[in-house]
Amino acid sequence: MTKGLVIVYTGKGKGKTTAALGIALRAVGYNQKVCMIQFIKGSWHYGEMTSSKRLEPEFELTAIGKGFVGIIDDKSPLDDHKKVAEEALRIARNKINSKIYDIVILDEINYAVNLDLINLEDILEIISNKPNDVSLVLTGNHVKNEVIEKADLVTEMKEVKHPFKSGIKAKKGIDF
Repeated sequence: MTKGLVIVYTGKGKGKTTAALGIALRAVGYNQKVCMIQFIKGSWHYGEMTSSKRLEPEFELTAIGKGFVGIIDDKSPLDDHKKVAEEALRIARNKINSKIYDIVILDEINYAVNLDLINLEDILEIISNKPNDVSLVLTGNHVKNEVIEKADLVTEMKEVKHPFKSGIKAKKGIDF
């Protein structure tokens, strides 16, 4: 049996979710089953919500978040975000332990911890108790050192230049 890895994509640069989707695309090419649970995204439409359906049945996307917390047009109370994040955590545990998936992606989970929507201890418990043959991919900035210590691979995305700083707004197909 092959040991599943714990992979973390973090940092202030773009590309964390995209890197995780790259793993999903590669895995589907080998008929592996992949599940992505989005902890923050959810209230807006993202391209991956539509394109992921083309990868079914090997790839499953669950966008459960209420959207970005405390920014742009967020009017939801923090308690609502916490309830949804706890539900995402429950779903994640079920998917990880279901014996169905080879890879489970916990998208934006590091942000959820940083925003106090879920507890660090829950993440550490998930990592420690995951089935040996399941790989986990955790994305989002502000990853905690305890998660880094448990991970097999950690990649930090570093922003060198960003079009937003030049007044270019988010682009369909590139940013969402």
